[in-house]
Amino acid sequence: MNTSASTAALLAALMLSTATGCASSARSAANPAAERPVADAAVSTGVRSAIAGEAVLKGSEIQVDTVNGVVQLSGYVSSADDVATAAAVARTVTGVKSVRNDLRLK
Repeated sequence: MNTSASTAALLAALMLSTATGCASSARSAANPAAERPVADAAVSTGVRSAIAGEAVLKGSEIQVDTVNGVVQLSGYVSSADDVATAAAVARTVTGVKSVRNDLRLK
């Protein structure tokens, strides 16, 4: 391959990768919901970690689901105080817009 052809091939590859990156960014900007599942997953992980770090909630069976920043707590805890504590802990996590508390007593 001569120098001119190599340069042209390199330039074409660079333009293609740049155009692909722009399309991806444009897609994300046009559809912020495309990024939401990652954010919701991070919120759920944060809530699970916060709940796990709360001593009074050890041994509780709490499931966490997040959609659009709305956290749903479900499962079982030992007392009414634990229901309130779990919701209060969940509200402290960055990204939580609201908490839907569907926890039940064992």
